[in-house]
Parts: sequence; structure tokens; C-alpha cells
Amino acid sequence: MEKILVISTMYPSDKHPSFGIFVKNQVEALRERGYSVEVAAVKNPGATLLALFLKYTLLVAQVVFLLLLKGKSYDIVHAHYVYPSGKLALLFKKMFRSRVIITAHGGDLDKMPAKGNFFFRQTKQVLSGADAIIAVGEKLKDDMINRFNTDKTKITVLNMGVDRDVFKPVNDARKRIGLNPSALVVLYAGNLIRAKGIAELISACHHLKKKHPDLELHLVGPEKEPSFSQQIKTDISQSEYIHCHPPQNQQTLAEWLSAADVFVLPSHMEGFGLVALEAMACHTPVVGSDVGGLSYLLRDGAGVLVEPGSIQSLMQGIESVLTNQTLQNELISNGERKAQSYHEAKMVGELIDLYHQK
Repeated sequence: MEKILVISTMYPSDKHPSFGIFVKNQVEALRERGYSVEVAAVKNPGATLLALFLKYTLLVAQVVFLLLLKGKSYDIVHAHYVYPSGKLALLFKKMFRSRVIITAHGGDLDKMPAKGNFFFRQTKQVLSGADAIIAVGEKLKDDMINRFNTDKTKITVLNMGVDRDVFKPVNDARKRIGLNPSALVVLYAGNLIRAKGIAELISACHHLKKKHPDLELHLVGPEKEPSFSQQIKTDISQSEYIHCHPPQNQQTLAEWLSAADVFVLPSHMEGFGLVALEAMACHTPVVGSDVGGLSYLLRDGAGVLVEPGSIQSLMQGIESVLTNQTLQNELISNGERKAQSYHEAKMVGELIDLYHQK
């Protein structure tokens, strides 16, 4: 059985249990199938200059240590995120001819290359040097081909999948987490940053609250932008129906998703939108921006697509779900089929097939 090294700039810890949890889930699934998997990863989501320096220095140190100590033993090196993880993975290919697989998740093709020519060139070089590339969404594949001139024959579209043992309808979910049983619950889960469309979601709910007095907005996730977080806190202080909650473990997140009347992901850009798929698996209707991977995930009646950045479109999308039982039922049914098609076990099986391709 092959020995695998996973390199990732996101991986959970006891202190940050949701940070890169999808990478850990994939690692554990591979181990359950008998693969020997080691991990070199960043486990600190800190974004200050000092935190960035320390965590990436530590990642480089981890990888160099493994490279020198037992680099020859790895058959496959799988990097999550193109740079710097992919760059480090290519060291194993250069020195020991290990097969290098790189998964691009979104920000590594959007935010990282936008930081300057150096990062753009590094991204392009890593994509060129990899033996195989995984794009978690169709839009990312298009970006690799059109922006970075990546060989399309090396690219496979394969998302991380949803764990149906965890993400499924939870009985008495509102009681479990202490929500008002009669409230209209609008839920967002993810990083509390401007690029996720949080400001537009708050504005849309302000307007909807006038027509739906029982409406509550719940925001679940880590604060990543101090100035924007302060803006959210100001809005919350003036609005009793808006509530912020810290990141949750996956079991509790499934309860939140099951408890909501509608899950909303109003992102300005989204590589795939795994949490939207997790909401579908919990039988909760999804409203999301018509961008990136969400455009593909929510089509065919699996969700309601809205114009990114448009408060009016977001209002209409949310209200269409809250007021139309027939639409709710259709979204739940179509969402369940979509969740089944992206079952984690199926995705891991396809990943293993990719590992063995030559």
C-alpha cells in the first residue's frame, strides 16, 4: 500500500476544530482504507504578519525535516492549496520522483496570485510542475486553463465530498442548540469576512425583518477581519435578531444546518461551497451567489441562485424560500440528490483512482 504525505496550509487542531476540517476528513478516510498518511500542515488560522511568518516558517521546517529524514519513502505527495503547499510538494518530485497531486480550493487561484507577479508566477509554475491537479469546482478548472495556461489533461474536477454520517437531518435540532421553535431562521456558516457577502446579508435581513417579524439571522464562524468584525458587532448591537456564534465542530454544525429555515452563502467568490452541500445533506434549502463553484452546485433546482453583491436579489431569493412551501420541498428533494452524488466515500474512491493514474 502506498505511503502518502499530505501538505496543507489548513488543518484543524483542538483550539481551531473547524480550520481545514475537510482536509482532515479526507486524510482519515484514506487511513480507513489502509493507506499510510502523514501530514505536514498549518494548524493556526492567525492572519497577522507575525502569525503568517511563524506558521509558514513552521510548515517549511516540517516539510524539510520530512524531506531529509524520509522523503524517499513517500509514493504520493498530495498538497492542498497551490502555493506554498504545492511548491513544497514539488521538492519531493525533484529529489525522489514522488508523484505530486495538488488540490486547488479557490483562494489559491484568486487571492494568492493577486498579491503580485511573484505569487502569480509561482502559482503558474506549481500548476505546470504537478503530475495531476484537482479543482474542487468547474470554475477553478476554467481559471487554471485560461489564466495560467495549465494543461487541461492534468486537471480533474473533484470536490471534498460530504460526510453523510455527520451531515443529515437532525431531530429536535432547535431544541439541541436553544433556538426559538417559531422563529424564521436564516443561517450563514463560514468565515466572517467581507468577501463572503456578510454585509449584504445583514442589509437584506434588515429589510426582510420588516415583513417577517419572527426572522432571526445567525452567523456561525471565525472572525478574520478585525475592522469588518467591528462593523458586524455594531450591527448586532443595534439589532436584537442578529446573532454571532463561534466556529462549531461538525456534529454541532449539522445541528445548526438542520435547525435553519434557509442557509445563505452570498459569497463574492467561491471555489466550490462545501458548506452549502452540507446544508443540502441536512435537508435545508440553500440560497447562494451565482459565482464560481456555487453556480454549478446550485443549478438544476438544487438551490436558489442570486446576483452576487445585490441586496435586492438576495432579499428576493431568501423570501422566495421562506414563503413558498412547494419551492422548499423541491429544493430539499433536489439537494438530497446532489448531496448523494457528492458522498464523501465516492469522492475518496475517485481520489484513490487518481493517485494510481500514470
